[in-house]
Formats: sequence, structure tokens, C-alpha cells
Amino acid sequence: MPFRDRHDAGRRLAERLGPARGGDFVVLGLPRGGVVVAAEVALALHAPLDVLVVRKLGHPAQPELGVGAIGEGGVVVLNEDLLARTGVRLDQLEEVRRREEAEMHRRLEAYRRGGPPVTLAGRTVVIVDDGMATGSTALAAIDVVRQRGAERVILAVPVAPPATVERLRAAADEVVCLKSPEHFMAIGEWYDDFRQTTDEEVISLLARSGEREVLVGPHRLPGTLSVPPGAAGIVVFAHGSGSSRLSPRNRAVAERLHDAGLGTLLFDLLDETEARDRRNVFDVELLGLRVIDAVTWLRAQPEAAGLPIGCFGASTGAAAALRAAAEPGVDLAAVVSRGGRPDLAGDHLPEVTAPTLLIVGSLDLEVLAMNEAAALRLGGPHVLEVVSGASHLFEEPGTLESVVALARDWFGRHLRRVSVS
Repeated sequence: MPFRDRHDAGRRLAERLGPARGGDFVVLGLPRGGVVVAAEVALALHAPLDVLVVRKLGHPAQPELGVGAIGEGGVVVLNEDLLARTGVRLDQLEEVRRREEAEMHRRLEAYRRGGPPVTLAGRTVVIVDDGMATGSTALAAIDVVRQRGAERVILAVPVAPPATVERLRAAADEVVCLKSPEHFMAIGEWYDDFRQTTDEEVISLLARSGEREVLVGPHRLPGTLSVPPGAAGIVVFAHGSGSSRLSPRNRAVAERLHDAGLGTLLFDLLDETEARDRRNVFDVELLGLRVIDAVTWLRAQPEAAGLPIGCFGASTGAAAALRAAAEPGVDLAAVVSRGGRPDLAGDHLPEVTAPTLLIVGSLDLEVLAMNEAAALRLGGPHVLEVVSGASHLFEEPGTLESVVALARDWFGRHLRRVSVS
């Protein structure tokens, strides 16, 4: 069966990539159509989305026949066999190369708006396109990301002929291809809707999902903002001690919030130097002010305009979330604490009026007692939910799923209530 459109292809690719969730991924879409597919993959993996501009070098007499490709950083890949079979000399390709290089730089400026590319060093990079014929463009893309320090490269594509898939397996660490027909004529024949993607669509998709620098006072901290179309609100995550925006537990929660139509912002509360000082990890005042600044930054982002904002905190991050909620004018719509230390928010607790959900494992007895004491001091509506059979990190089978369901329902109820009032 063909794909309905590029969105459908992206969702089906994401299902195949599902077991890989939880790692430090970056998703790169090859424009234009590949970015539409990549956006669905990035949303499902809860990974930053960026564009990777690679231009096909078409045969001088048959422009649709790709005989090579160029990419950022001066990368050039040529299909030597095809060049030999068609009798094309390298000097005959020079005009094609100059033209495509100019278009590559134009697109980079348009898509990134002068901003830097997402950092790839040491990360797993998923390169996505809406389909591939010869694979020359993908080979150039793989060379580009390896030059930029990618630790592992996965090529994900809805459809490509078998020979191309085999060619790409030799270059990528993994190739995921949903359909590989022996009789391959054109990519478009495998889509019901294969209308041309515009630059405006690409720019819009990149704006809604991607890695950003979150401005918190004088600091620029890495974060990932993901806002699905029609989002009812956005949840800011405040991670706990020793964790970061890459926390697999928080990412699992964020993924389910996306499924419920909510956006998320995961960011590092401390830079690398600050995180090495353990005193900062437990400085609730410092962390709370970082959350406040992040919320202020978020409200200035176009995709967050007018949306209610909640906060999800884990461990010491829960205290930071409550400290932020107590600040006049911050106006958080709801707070959820997972295995948190709300007691560390101290005298700020009576000033918290946002609806607050405290989630604790039944086996986490010391933290449970701290949450019970803190709940008595909260100034606004609150509920304490105890997950049976769960320890502090909710590692037992089914316990994290319970956290996800509780958080999703809490934010779904309270953020939507604000958005329609």
C-alpha cells in the first residue's frame, strides 16, 4: 500500500525506529519533502529537528538523473559508475555544481535564518528523506554528518530500490527503509499525495520543533522545544540532581504528552561548569530562578504565543518548579512532581497556588514522608498520588507508565482549562 502523504510516511518510519527511543538523537531532514517526514520522526523520538541541505548533481542532459551530490562543508559525492556509463566528464558538471552550490547556500540562509546548525558531535544522527532513487544525495549527507562529528548515523527513508539500500548500508551504521520494490520507477508513485513542499512549510516545521539556546539571564543553555500543531499548552521540564534534558524518564513522559497534544521544553538548568559543582545541583533558589527565566524565554517564542504553561519537576527539579510557581507573575497553570523533593521549596510552598500533583512510589518511604509534609504547606489545590510497588526512580515494570498517565491527565485537564477560559 502507498503512503497517504509525507506525514503518514514519517509516522510509519517513527514506529519502525521506536525501539531506539531514549538516546541522544538528532533528526536531520533533507529538504524540502524530507523535512516533512523528519518532523514526524523527531516528534516521536522527542529529538531536535534540523535541516541538512544536500543538493543533487543532475546529468547535464538529463537533470532528473542524479550522478552525484554536494553538501555543506564542501562535500562532493560522485557516482563514478553512472558517470562512466553516460560518458559525462567532470568539467561538464562544473556548471551544474556552481548552480546547485548557490541554491544550497540560499536554502541554508532561508531555513536557519542565520542561526547555527544543531550540534552533532558525539550524537546519533537520523537522516531522513521522503524517498531515494540512486542514493547519491544520501551518501553526501552521511559524509557531511560524519565530518561534523556524528557518533552513529541512521538513514531512514520510506522507499528506495534494493540496489540503493545496499549501497547505503555500506556507508551508514543502519538503514531503515519501509518499502524496497524491485520495480522502482519514481518516489512519487508510492504516495497518494506527493505535492511539492514549499520553503515556507520547511521554515514552519523547523520553528515548531528543534534544539534551541534557552536564554536564562546571561546564560545560554541547550534545550529542546517541541510543539505539535494545535497544542493546548506547553510543559517545561525541570530535571533532578545529576540529570539533564536527555533524561530517558523525562523524555518518556514528554513523548506521551506530545501524544496528548501538549508541547514540551526540556533544557539543562546548569551549564557544564556549574554542574560540576554539586552545591549548585541542590541550590533550589538558583534552579528555581532558572525555571522562571526559561518560562519567560518560552513565552517570547512565536510557537508558544498565548499557550498556558505547566512545569514537570523530578527530584530536586520538583522543588525548583514549585519555587518558580511561587513567583508572582510567572503564572504557571499546573505543576507535577515525580519522585520529587517539594520540601526543599521550604517557605515558598504556601505561595504556590497552581494546581499541583505530587507523585511518589510506595516503596520510596523517606521521600513519601517528605511529600506528605510538604503537601500540608501548599497554598493551592493539590493531590498526592502514590504509585504502588514503585521505588524512587520508578524502574519497576509498569510504574513509569503510571507516572505518564497521571501527568498526562493532570496537565491535560488544567492546561486546557486555562486555554479555553
